[in-house]
Amino acid sequence: MAIEKVKAYFAQFGISDRVREFEASSATVELAAKALNCEPCRIAKTLSFMVNGKAILIVAAGDVKIDNPKYKAQFGTKARMLKPEEVVGLIGHAIGGVCPFGINEDVAVYLDKSLQRFETVFPACGSSNSAIELSIPELEKYSDFVEWIDVCKK
Repeated sequence: MAIEKVKAYFAQFGISDRVREFEASSATVELAAKALNCEPCRIAKTLSFMVNGKAILIVAAGDVKIDNPKYKAQFGTKARMLKPEEVVGLIGHAIGGVCPFGINEDVAVYLDKSLQRFETVFPACGSSNSAIELSIPELEKYSDFVEWIDVCKK
């Protein structure tokens, strides 16, 4: 199960006990915000795309959307989200629990600047009913990200 993979990943840093699991689903920004009793913008949603034959993840604030011209300027191609049936095999987590932790080795992670306005954010942890609160420096450390990018709009 993917949440166990994420917990094992966090165990190497001594923070697996910070993973929160909920009775209710947290699979969408709205459901996660309700489960965590926080603003939807503080949910760090993780979006999966295909760029030049490789899967990538973009972690962004819960209140933004991909801006296609910015995306194309960043990656040199049109934004193409992974199909639902591709996500588990290419990323290592199912839709609703996709996060930048405990993922397949060849997946590049990018952090969108929309997250930088917060002290802490809440990414998922591999299941559709989990999350962890991380500071931005912690998100940088644990996501093993490539770079900060600006590909979203309100």
